[in-house]
Amino acid sequence: MFHLLPYIEPDFSALTAMPDAVLAPAPADHAAPDNYHSTSIYPEYFKVDGQWHLAAESRMDCVAVWEDGRVHIREFRHLRKGDLVFTGRSEDGSEGIYVYTLGFRDERTANGDLFVFRQGRSRETAFSRDYDFLYELLKHERDHGHIVWVLGPAVAFDSDSRDAFSRLVKGGYVHALLAGNALATHDLEGAYLRTALGQDIYTQISQPLGHYNHLDTINRVRRHGSIPAFIREEGINNGIIHACVEKDVPFVLGGSIRDDGPLPEVYGNVYEAQDAMRNQVRRATTVICMATTLHSIAVGNMTPSFRQLPNGTIRQVYFYSVDISEFAVNKLGDRGSLSARSIVTNAQDFVVNVAKGLGV
Repeated sequence: MFHLLPYIEPDFSALTAMPDAVLAPAPADHAAPDNYHSTSIYPEYFKVDGQWHLAAESRMDCVAVWEDGRVHIREFRHLRKGDLVFTGRSEDGSEGIYVYTLGFRDERTANGDLFVFRQGRSRETAFSRDYDFLYELLKHERDHGHIVWVLGPAVAFDSDSRDAFSRLVKGGYVHALLAGNALATHDLEGAYLRTALGQDIYTQISQPLGHYNHLDTINRVRRHGSIPAFIREEGINNGIIHACVEKDVPFVLGGSIRDDGPLPEVYGNVYEAQDAMRNQVRRATTVICMATTLHSIAVGNMTPSFRQLPNGTIRQVYFYSVDISEFAVNKLGDRGSLSARSIVTNAQDFVVNVAKGLGV
């Protein structure tokens, strides 16, 4: 039976001699003082007036601000002149800042051997155990967590994976969806014209003038004014986005410089998209990224390794990166998302297997 790993708090008795952290005012809007402390994915504690305080909503590459008796984490662009920013580059408590990496320990971290084989994740790795664990995790998270999926358009190119992900949404295994214009466009194209980028979503046979199909779909949605209106007025009854609208699952579509159209709901302002994505990620307890390198890195940077629940309990955040490319899944680790679990496989097959494993 699945159970969350308990959080093992730091031994604060060993840190009693450490000094309070040094606070310095932000010199201007959107700028931090010299020697600011940059946050990570791990639990971080800041000492103020002799007490250690956890930054409850930490995330990578931000700064910590002391306000109203709490540690707040902010992007540089959200800083305001005079904000009291924590300074110091040491992470061992010697400057009143303690970055804690050992809160969650399992059999993978318990072995103290320094030299072991096959610790990387590659096409040679067997992922059977990963799937079994993921099924149990998702069953737990459906009722007790917040599952955020990050999808690339490849998931919408195949009728079976579109149908499988739709069943995951309807089964309660998707609490939020983060994607770009392409995923939504090709999924709606599949429902509207039964093609994705002009190819039949089952046979992959290119259709006559099929290169117009995604543009025709975008144009039709824009004429209706919104995705829900398009789904309603055109009688759309299948697909990923249809399932999200039907089940009231929020989706955030972050735009890019190369978007066609785009769809009305796509964020054209990258920072508005980032804020909207963070609003979903700050609730996430499990994140699964599939077949989208840049979105995966973006979400990885937003996602800490832990979450403090409303009752004060600290629990682990599970993060999966799924891609057919070893380069793509390893990129997250290279970018600092060291808690990401990688599965090297075809994204369409992954979705179908997960849906089957969950019985939806």
